[in-house]
Amino acid sequence: MNPSRSPRTKCQRALLKLSGQSFSGPDSFGIDWATVQSIAREIGRCVEQDRQVAAVVGAGNIWRGLAAAELGMDRATADYAGMVATVVNSLALQDALERLGLETRVQSAIEMRQIAEPFIRRRAIRHLEKGRVVIFACGTGNPFFTTDTAAVLRAAEIGADVVIKATDVDGVYDKDPQEHDDARLFASINYLDVLSRGLKVMDATAISLSMDNQLPIVVCNLTGPGNIQRVLDGETVGSYVADCETVFADE
Repeated sequence: MNPSRSPRTKCQRALLKLSGQSFSGPDSFGIDWATVQSIAREIGRCVEQDRQVAAVVGAGNIWRGLAAAELGMDRATADYAGMVATVVNSLALQDALERLGLETRVQSAIEMRQIAEPFIRRRAIRHLEKGRVVIFACGTGNPFFTTDTAAVLRAAEIGADVVIKATDVDGVYDKDPQEHDDARLFASINYLDVLSRGLKVMDATAISLSMDNQLPIVVCNLTGPGNIQRVLDGETVGSYVADCETVFADE
């Protein structure tokens, strides 16, 4: 492989990874409706430009399976509870999107026919082609896998051009920017550097799966107005994780 220098390009189809924490807004728990509406508007801007957007949502604002397991709950059971919790966030996002006049579908990896379609790859792709926003719930449907891994898996399955991990920071830093004033932001970083440095971009399984499928990841600040659209336009926003040269933003 011959890594290039952050080869960002315009994208037609994107998978947006939203943490459960992003739904809680200024609170540490639950769903902040104003925040969900803001996320929906950002997605709506992309759809208005004829871009195809799918989303995978987490549930950290409601339930954390790993934390429950550490307190003594069976790990698999705790993870299944977390999957069910992602459906709550998925329905909230669906409602916010539909209030904007957008067509949506929620697809669940665990069957819940009264409120969501089962995940069917070809059907998901067809929905996207028709301009619908597809929200993937329940992760991979398996315990011991994070929603980060689910995001990369679904992105690969639907042929997404990029995975956008929306966070509360500007991108990937060499150390925690909230604890270190000298933390440096990466403009771009190679998959292998993410793994070797132990950076908390996504879990190692998600990064490895992205690398195996040559699927780029852009980590950016969700609260920056228009950031998702800018990523799809190929602009330099956040940190670009791919088979590329590792470069700091201040270089």
